[in-house]
Amino acid sequence: QVQNYMFTFGKDGKPNYKFTAEELLKGETDGSSYPNGGIRATHTAGGYTILDPSSPIFMRGDTIHIPTVFISWTGHALDEKTPLLRAEQALNKAALRLLNALHYHVEGVLSNIGLEQEFFLVPRDAYARRLDLQMTGRTILGKNAPRGQEMCDHYFAPLNQHALECIKAIQEEAFMLGIPLRTRHREVAPNQYEMAPYFGTATTQIDQNIMAMQICEEVAARYGLACLFAEKPFADINGSGKHNNWSLGTSCGVNLLNAKQVEKASGSTEIFPVLMSAIVSAVDKHGDLMRSSIASPGNDFRLGACEAPPAIISTYLGDALTTFLDGFRNGTATAYSPPKKMLSSGCDIVVDFEVPAEDRNRTSPFPYGGHRFEFRAVGSSQNPSFVNTVLCTITAEAFEEFAAKIEGGAKPQEVAKEALDKAWKVIYNGNGYDPAWLVEAEKRGLCRIDSGVESINIMSSEKNVALFDKMKVMSKLEVDARRDAGLQHYAGSIEMEALCMVDMVKQQILPALKEAGVATDGVTKALATVEKGLAGVHAESDDLKKATLARTLRLETMIEARAVIDATEAECPAHIWPLATYKELLFLDSNQDASGNTV
Repeated sequence: QVQNYMFTFGKDGKPNYKFTAEELLKGETDGSSYPNGGIRATHTAGGYTILDPSSPIFMRGDTIHIPTVFISWTGHALDEKTPLLRAEQALNKAALRLLNALHYHVEGVLSNIGLEQEFFLVPRDAYARRLDLQMTGRTILGKNAPRGQEMCDHYFAPLNQHALECIKAIQEEAFMLGIPLRTRHREVAPNQYEMAPYFGTATTQIDQNIMAMQICEEVAARYGLACLFAEKPFADINGSGKHNNWSLGTSCGVNLLNAKQVEKASGSTEIFPVLMSAIVSAVDKHGDLMRSSIASPGNDFRLGACEAPPAIISTYLGDALTTFLDGFRNGTATAYSPPKKMLSSGCDIVVDFEVPAEDRNRTSPFPYGGHRFEFRAVGSSQNPSFVNTVLCTITAEAFEEFAAKIEGGAKPQEVAKEALDKAWKVIYNGNGYDPAWLVEAEKRGLCRIDSGVESINIMSSEKNVALFDKMKVMSKLEVDARRDAGLQHYAGSIEMEALCMVDMVKQQILPALKEAGVATDGVTKALATVEKGLAGVHAESDDLKKATLARTLRLETMIEARAVIDATEAECPAHIWPLATYKELLFLDSNQDASGNTV
């Protein structure tokens, strides 16, 4: 954010308030002081903000906030939004071409999303006694409390009253900015919550999500709480995600992923299965890029840990839609009619009610939910722009390929069949947490990348660079810059975590253990391994090698050291232990007095 007062001083020394159209449309600033992957430097620093008309201007306090794009003097994107707008443009062009080939004429197509934002609220006084939480957003050390989430009694439980008042204030402030945070509820882990808005256009929803995250952090502080967006702030309980619900709509409001709406608006029963076939084909072809879009330091702890989908990219369609598409590719299906069924509670006073015939699959990274896909693996701290840039780009490419073949004389059903025959392996309607799926997915040849570092690096593979260039979304320079910035962010995040561990052990834990008469040899040896690994990271200059070393430091060396250090917490008297414990951090219901202070 850049905030400017809109006035100048006149010759009489009095302020002259003015706000010109030029100032509204364009601004200029330093483009070199941000993560930019080498696109800008101190001696070539020009960067320009240009108004983004796709996202509403809003006012907060005394400040008018004007959403913009951020472009370098050379015309390269320095932000997350510009590639997204380019991808939306490519999607619109390709979708119109395909729909025209299918004899359905609309004025425009765009992506709509809904973002389910998860987060933790912890007591701020306990937060203030944790260097790791303050510096990195997650606990680097800490023995588990006697209770975690094993009773499964937090999800949808009544909201803690201190947390509820905070969340109500967050929603009220968001509503005043036009951000409709509709849903609030408890999540699976203690002190974990979720809020979700109504659906909206992708650029607007993302801008509003970023602002809502800022509001959460600011309002939480006013209520004596700290809001944590890190994907895995605590060990051995669920982390947080940002489920990216994604659909395609026409400019007149028809949801192209809703079979009934498409059939009614177009009079055609083949448009929906053709579009779905193209999307399935895109997921199969570009699973690596989808995985890259969700790569972050925090997600390395979540993916495949039975709290988030595995790092295997597949899509769940449900048996009914899968059967329908199978019939469509083989020429035996006509219109898709999503099945329903009636449920009875067995209570005479409760009426029977209708539900979808398909169950909900929370283990798939990209399940279809009746009128939208849900990219479930997005991290809670992420700016979801690149996620949606990827979804729009890979879909646009598939639509272009389908349109070219149909315009060339091929029948739509034949084009869909060819694509589905190649991509059928990416459809999986089973349990993504089942260990047998790992074996089956490997046999199918599906994309599986466990390492966040490898996922970031693959962004700039020859295939992916060619895709972004062909669809006019990003140049090779822009893709490589994002890869480099991602690797630097990954390594930098872990360096901060390791430095926090070193400081906490040396400055707090070792003195406390000595005071308590607890042996410190094991802790000293464990700390030495962390410092050695950190020195290796610091010494490496290559971004990929540095991030790879950092990943090993974090997921092996630091975890082993943590086990040794956490064991001493169990031996040290509570009144001597210097850090806020998991018990103090995670249980607002038990640990706060009437004023919200930790007891």
